[in-house]
Amino acid sequence: MAHVPRKRFGQHFLADDAIIDAIVREIAPRPGEPMVEIGPGLAALTQPLVERLGRLTVVELDRDLAARLRQHPQLRVVESDVLKVDFGALAATLGAPKLRVVGNLPYNISTPILFHLLDHVAVVQDQHFMLQKEVIDRMVARPATADYGRLSVMLQWRYAMEDVLFVPPSAFEPPPKVDSAVVRMVPHAEPEPVDVRLLSEIVQVAFSQRRKLLRHSLGRWLEQKGFSGGFDLQRRAEEVPVAQFVALARAQGQ
Repeated sequence: MAHVPRKRFGQHFLADDAIIDAIVREIAPRPGEPMVEIGPGLAALTQPLVERLGRLTVVELDRDLAARLRQHPQLRVVESDVLKVDFGALAATLGAPKLRVVGNLPYNISTPILFHLLDHVAVVQDQHFMLQKEVIDRMVARPATADYGRLSVMLQWRYAMEDVLFVPPSAFEPPPKVDSAVVRMVPHAEPEPVDVRLLSEIVQVAFSQRRKLLRHSLGRWLEQKGFSGGFDLQRRAEEVPVAQFVALARAQGQ
């Protein structure tokens, strides 16, 4: 019986063999590597991955799809909302110090998934995700561009990222109304140590009024918190490089 895509899960299934092959080439799976696929769906990407890996762990929320996936003896199926998965515990269960994570992420919750994985980055070797193209544009955006924002800063602090493949709507069934792309995310080996919650709060406040100078938003917040000065507030948030946001959080966290 054919599976009917469920709108509430944001289901759009890959159906273009050439695109699937291109994604697998970018991931470059090797036998025995501990890999986790998020949202395997109808196993379009799952099948070529498990053929190369030998074993694959998949996280699937849809119980009907999870039941289908369990019929595959080389798959370990975690039936769960990915936002509730403890990737550190999963790595320990698999006996792996680091996990490779891949997936065609549900576009309606892609950003929360990225931030959830950021909390578990210590056990991640790399990540390859298919996402809405405009989300990836924001992830890899440079300062002083319209796409540069909170997502850019928080992810670039912790990952080296690149847009590696464009994916048109026609590659899916049903076709989404947006363009897609594949991003490669590799955690920095030695990121600047920082209080992540403080950095996140600073960045969120800074971009809350992105059209105004920072003195109207971040300046007032810093003053209310009793934090020290020395940060140029006569500019907009989008003009501040990632390293300067991190330096500010480090200075205030001491």
